[in-house]
Amino acid sequence: MRVEIWTDIACPWCYVGKARFEKALATFPHSDDVEVVHRSFELDPGRAKDDTLSVITMLTKKYGMSEAQAHAGEDNLGELAAAEGLEYRTRGRDHGSTFDMHRLLHLAKEHGKQDKLLDALYQANFAEERSVFTEGEERLLELAVAAGLPADDARKVLTDPTAYAEEVRADEREAAELGANGVPFFVLDRKYGISGAQPAEVFTQALTQAWGERSPLKLIDQSDAQACGPDGCEVPQH
Repeated sequence: MRVEIWTDIACPWCYVGKARFEKALATFPHSDDVEVVHRSFELDPGRAKDDTLSVITMLTKKYGMSEAQAHAGEDNLGELAAAEGLEYRTRGRDHGSTFDMHRLLHLAKEHGKQDKLLDALYQANFAEERSVFTEGEERLLELAVAAGLPADDARKVLTDPTAYAEEVRADEREAAELGANGVPFFVLDRKYGISGAQPAEVFTQALTQAWGERSPLKLIDQSDAQACGPDGCEVPQH
């Protein structure tokens, strides 16, 4: 079974949702047969690389919150993250473009390191004091190498703005076609969609239902079929 997850590194609910989904997957009896693929989704797709601001400022501008409301919201998210065993800095975080991070995640997928890099980016953005937005490409390169990516490959991606750009945009177009207007967004076997950081129990129920409804292969009568097998190929008879 395949589970595709559309997320953005700047999305705190994606950070929490990933932990909840993984909690459900860890107890799922068929977890070894579940392939998880992470897809790209930018909350601010048009934001320039050098356009960064504090999370609190972003919240007040984008959602019309007061600073007090923005701080209260961050405090609540910090409590929810802690309940999932996650670190979360409720003060002093930045917000900016995640496009380069998504491009690196596509490179990481080719190296089998996608999940590890995503965790590293989440940790850096939500838990660490150093910013993934203001320190530039060297910070992203450092995280990519720590996640197991070859430094030369990661540097080439970061210095070439076209590298994996179409892959990121294709993911985003596909999310729109599937009806996702926010993240996290989970798609199980292209049959079921789950929006938001649902409780682990919801993910467990969805995994169980999707697994149980997989269509078994139905074979048409093949009594007269010619085929090759472990014992060789059937010889035509006249």
